[in-house]
Amino acid sequence: MNLFDLNSPPYSITAYLWDNRWIGPAEKVVRITKPGEGNMNVVLRVHTNERTFILKQSRPFVQKYQDIQAPLERIAVEQLFYRNMQQGTTARYFPTVLQYAPEDYLIMLQDLGDCEDMTASYDQHNGDLQLFRELARLLSKIHETEVADDFPANTILRELNHQHIFVLPFLEENGFALDSVQPGLQLLSEPFKRDTELAKTIKEIGAKYLAKGTVLLHGDYYPGSWMRKGERPYVIDPEFSFVGFPEFDVGVMVAHSILIFGKQALMELVLNEYAQQLDVALVRSVAGIEIMRRIIGLAQLPMKRTLTEKERLLELAHKMILQ
Repeated sequence: MNLFDLNSPPYSITAYLWDNRWIGPAEKVVRITKPGEGNMNVVLRVHTNERTFILKQSRPFVQKYQDIQAPLERIAVEQLFYRNMQQGTTARYFPTVLQYAPEDYLIMLQDLGDCEDMTASYDQHNGDLQLFRELARLLSKIHETEVADDFPANTILRELNHQHIFVLPFLEENGFALDSVQPGLQLLSEPFKRDTELAKTIKEIGAKYLAKGTVLLHGDYYPGSWMRKGERPYVIDPEFSFVGFPEFDVGVMVAHSILIFGKQALMELVLNEYAQQLDVALVRSVAGIEIMRRIIGLAQLPMKRTLTEKERLLELAHKMILQ
């Protein structure tokens, strides 16, 4: 059900919220704004005469790429992840789920206020190392969270993500117009797509991604999901969450740390702060795959790099994957 978008009149949202008793009888919507650039879902900041909050609704497609189908049920995974995080020391890093309407694929979340995500770090070629350390420690706590055996497998969304991480970026004929991203990028990508040893390793790790693991993952642990308010970090957008292998989340974080800082040594920082036993070779391989797919795949990052810089990153990623 497509309930709302930025063009929805305030009275229609007010009526829905009244009908569901999500707001008080004297409360009404006065304004609707866009809190940020969402990729997967419709996300609105609702201003009432008393407060602000976030409405987030899934659609049967990816909001940013509406020709890509995606399961509506991802919103159920997100709200359940958040509820699991409201225990102990992790609660302060996540918005609180205020209401949930499963029949409308809609959640109402605490508004974190004047925050911005950390994607600007890519072009600054630097970031706040203290925040990265804190986020690595938080990731360790996420993975320690005990969840029920019936936590959703999130299979359909995971299969979609699997295609865009482990399959499509490495196909020679994948329909991605890389030269429209940056002239020369298509040619740069071709040797990696023809590397059979690389393809074999990526396929093996992709199969592991699709299998059931042992710890709760965020599933998309990168700067687009990290919010900063002053010196305080928050984490959002866990719709890709599932029970999997911890090296996936850690490897993704390592990849983006390298993309921001340009130094492979950031892997040691992440591992030291994470401070749990891991298969380091697997972390390194996942990080390499994530670096590659962010350069030659559909999910491009807001970062400016020359072709020479991207070539060096791809060669580094290749070595990381194959060790």
